[in-house]
Amino acid sequence: MQVAIVMALTTILTDGSLCVKCGDQVVMEYLFGGKEHTAFKPYVRQFRSPKGVNPLRDNVIDHIHHHALMFAVAVDGVDFWTENKNCGKQVTRKVEPAKRPGPVKDGPPDAIQGLRSELEWQAPDGKVLACETRVVEVLGPPKGCSVLTWQTTLAPPPGKESIKVGGAHYFGLGLRFVKSMDKLNNFFFADAEPKPAPVRGVEKVTPSKWAAFHGPVDGKEVTVAMFDHPSNIRQAHWFTMYDPFSYLSATLNLYREPLTVAADKPLTLRYGVAVWDGGVDREQIEKVYQGWLKLVDAPK
Repeated sequence: MQVAIVMALTTILTDGSLCVKCGDQVVMEYLFGGKEHTAFKPYVRQFRSPKGVNPLRDNVIDHIHHHALMFAVAVDGVDFWTENKNCGKQVTRKVEPAKRPGPVKDGPPDAIQGLRSELEWQAPDGKVLACETRVVEVLGPPKGCSVLTWQTTLAPPPGKESIKVGGAHYFGLGLRFVKSMDKLNNFFFADAEPKPAPVRGVEKVTPSKWAAFHGPVDGKEVTVAMFDHPSNIRQAHWFTMYDPFSYLSATLNLYREPLTVAADKPLTLRYGVAVWDGGVDREQIEKVYQGWLKLVDAPK
């Protein structure tokens, strides 16, 4: 087991998980092995507010492939979102703790901590369809809200010129909310007057630079926001639904416009996730969003 202690943050790596803690409290838990429900994909199982509230739901009976905070798309026609014998698997080849300074003068020497991972995206027969470098970081000890960055770089495997990335209207970086947040139409966006596109029933996709949702967890209200980065190849189209359960995904509108990713130009995507205790307004979220952009773009 590896342990790195920096001020209030601690990164702990075991054989199947990596945790970033603030004191004794888990801020983020990432699972990549050692458990049956990581057989198809690694994911963030816990991401807690400053007061320790986790709005993520895992191992859901109605959709066993919904794992808290996860990333999946289709590659060359193979589905990596669902989990059955015809689906692909994201196989972790390497995980290591990652830490770097924040841009704040006189701040802690390693204010940003998390993980760097190398993965193979394998077809059902074991053929490698894509390679991924994944970085998941907690941006400093929680102050006002907890913030993480999820960065994925997806590329063809060695010897292949390109891959086709596509999938359903909800494929991307997906977040399943806890049961107490189901059936609440509490989504809002950076735009005061968003322009959602209905897909089916209450399911919509809405282009915006961020999306947010609030509701109760164990009797405590929290607000969760997901951030898009302007360097992404397309603006995020936020998939939202609230009935029969609540879900939020950062998507690339792949169900309408699949992408071709060439070997000499990998696909890099950066998204943020923030969790507040209580309700927050659009102005507060925008302030954190702008601060997140500065941290993400700081020299590494």
